[in-house]
Amino acid sequence: MHPRIEDYALIGDQQTAALVGRDGSVDWLCLPRFDSPACFAKLLGTEDHGHWRIAPRGAQVCTRRAYRPDTLVLDSEWDTPDGTVRLTDFMPQRDRAPDLVRIVEGLDGRVTVRGELRLRFDYGSIVPWMRRAEGHRVAVAGPDSVWLRSHPQVHTRGKDYATHSEFTVEKGDKVAFVLTWHPSHHPRPRFVDPFDALESSVADWRAWTGQCRYHGPHRDTVVRSLITLKALTYAPTGGIVAAPTTSLPETMGGVRNWDYRYSWLRDSTLTLEALLAAGYHEEAEAWRDWLLRAVAGDPADLQIMYGLSGERRLPEYELSWLPGFHGSAPVRIGNEAVRQFQLDVYGEVIDSLTLARSSGLPVKSHMWRMQCALMEFLRSAWRQPDKGLWEVRGRRRHFVYSKVMAWVAADRAVRVMERHPGLEGNLEGWRAMRDEVHREVCERGYDRERNTFTQYYGSSALDAALLLIPRVGFLPPDDPRVTGTIDAVRAELAPDGLMRRYSTEGTDVDPLPGKEGTFLVCSFWLADALDLIGRRDEARELFERLVGLCNDVGLLAEEYDPATDRLLGNFPQAFSHLGLVGTALALFGSEKAG
Repeated sequence: MHPRIEDYALIGDQQTAALVGRDGSVDWLCLPRFDSPACFAKLLGTEDHGHWRIAPRGAQVCTRRAYRPDTLVLDSEWDTPDGTVRLTDFMPQRDRAPDLVRIVEGLDGRVTVRGELRLRFDYGSIVPWMRRAEGHRVAVAGPDSVWLRSHPQVHTRGKDYATHSEFTVEKGDKVAFVLTWHPSHHPRPRFVDPFDALESSVADWRAWTGQCRYHGPHRDTVVRSLITLKALTYAPTGGIVAAPTTSLPETMGGVRNWDYRYSWLRDSTLTLEALLAAGYHEEAEAWRDWLLRAVAGDPADLQIMYGLSGERRLPEYELSWLPGFHGSAPVRIGNEAVRQFQLDVYGEVIDSLTLARSSGLPVKSHMWRMQCALMEFLRSAWRQPDKGLWEVRGRRRHFVYSKVMAWVAADRAVRVMERHPGLEGNLEGWRAMRDEVHREVCERGYDRERNTFTQYYGSSALDAALLLIPRVGFLPPDDPRVTGTIDAVRAELAPDGLMRRYSTEGTDVDPLPGKEGTFLVCSFWLADALDLIGRRDEARELFERLVGLCNDVGLLAEEYDPATDRLLGNFPQAFSHLGLVGTALALFGSEKAG
């Protein structure tokens, strides 16, 4: 039986990440970076597309599993008729080639364990040559080379283009495996001691989580979300990937399958807010610096997403040999949405840089000049239709949220100049733009009969992003238009209590077939909006429900399907975990942060 999305746990080294199933199989791993081709792609195909399973002979899913507290070190345990065995999985933080470490430990009795390593480079399309070198197994194909090291007592053998092993552990026995990638043209990689690496990994993660300033309700869940965000950070640059996976479906068996292994500007303000409020200024500064590098250049060329180092070209193509998760095809690499024009990202960038300045992060000399350039472009461009926050693949519209974020850009620029009179900029021009955008949105984007803002000018459709209107300060929370919008959006898009993104699937706004599940970050936005308008008990009740949707190790995907009680979309999803952290801080942070 194919695992469910929620059956996976995440391990990583802040440069790439792996997904480990309940059955002890690593089914997804891209090396050496998040956006590199996968060497284990069973997640989107079959066993023959690459995986690495270690488990007791004859056993299926583990009896229990958990992260070691405040770490990204995963323990899975099996109770068998012959005894109990533990498998510990982690990836040490690195300044060298990436390592995947797996340690089998006997806890009770005498248990026979089997391993099957099936390496397939380039997303399962290339079977590498295997050879022995210096007592290890080495797989080579093109630019990729992977070394497998194991305990001397473990005998490995090749069969059916895979490496098999079988060994027995008793109480106290520990057997380690280390998988190391390095460029095939380089000399042998430097090997790590797996047990020293385990000890240092646990210590490093606990030192990091010890900085967390949140001590309110569900602290363990909030810390798990922060660890996940840290794990999705590409340490060399500070960029944060939206998810470590591609093409996990929004509709099971459908075509809404996208590559999320890139950094989105739409997440920038939420990311900074969460990191700063939780006490992680170093990570916030690294993200801000990534943002400055990524958006540098002609303001007209601002993209909605970038690669891990700020790469701009992310061409989209399909992998025909992969059948997709539960047959959800096509499997896509790259993301064509990178070419879309979206007004909201200008507001996100300027809002983020304003927040960075007000929060005391060191000011970069060129930061204000960049904001001025963005504002001058936006002053002439904000009247254009765009693709909207959700990257719909229909025609452009005058999306209300996009215009609101254009207002945010002007508002933040004006406020910075008012607080810092020595700065040079087009203060009067930006004030005039701010007033004009506000007036137009209230006239053309508001339905007076229904007392709600709409998805785009002239439409009757609604959009979950409208819940952010009071949060960004476009209107105060007690404005009747705000409460009317929250009630209307909630009634139409959250009939079962959880939010969908918008109500226009199948129209010319979103022409793709099929529907998606409830969008988890939007559900957190609903809780935030309810809190802002004084419905605190409803907000807390919704937050409790959302926390309950985390899988057994505290992870969330992009979406959730209430009908089947299953997670959907790429996993784990940074946007969802940002929503969880942000809502926890909004509801409980002022009471418990210290």
